[in-house]
Amino acid sequence: MIDSATYTESGTIIAVIDGKQVSVPDDPANRHRRMISEWEAGGGVIEPYQPPAPTAADVNSERDRRIAAGTTLTVAGYGSIPITGTLRDQIALEALRSRAVKLADDGVTEPVMLLRDRDNVTHNLTPAQMVELVDAGMAWIEATMRVSWAMKDATAPFEAGIPADYADDQYWP
Repeated sequence: MIDSATYTESGTIIAVIDGKQVSVPDDPANRHRRMISEWEAGGGVIEPYQPPAPTAADVNSERDRRIAAGTTLTVAGYGSIPITGTLRDQIALEALRSRAVKLADDGVTEPVMLLRDRDNVTHNLTPAQMVELVDAGMAWIEATMRVSWAMKDATAPFEAGIPADYADDQYWP
């Protein structure tokens, strides 16, 4: 007697046969699979695989992955600079920003600040450009965090909760 049958992600079938859960390969030579085929012929339906709903932990992992991978920022009068956002990078960038503010306060306007980007390219920025870069990077991290919060809190535009395709680029800055 078969009570239910459901495909798994790998294509095997989890079936309840004679009150016991059995993992059945989707192979016509398998005796349990033949039983399931007879059950299907009598109107039984193997339920399709349904991936588990994403969790807050899944969203946190995606958010952290995106921040660590970084983004490309545009600095006025300079151009694009790809950065990463690991905690170590954030600390280093904040230290550079602090130094840039001091240099700017001292009247320095020349490109005297070195930054090595995500692609190992060295950039020579003015103090004002360094402040702009770090501020833009922090704004990007904050925007990324806000997306994760909205998903987990089911607030606009995620009133329906965490979307199944939560890792899709369309949702993230």
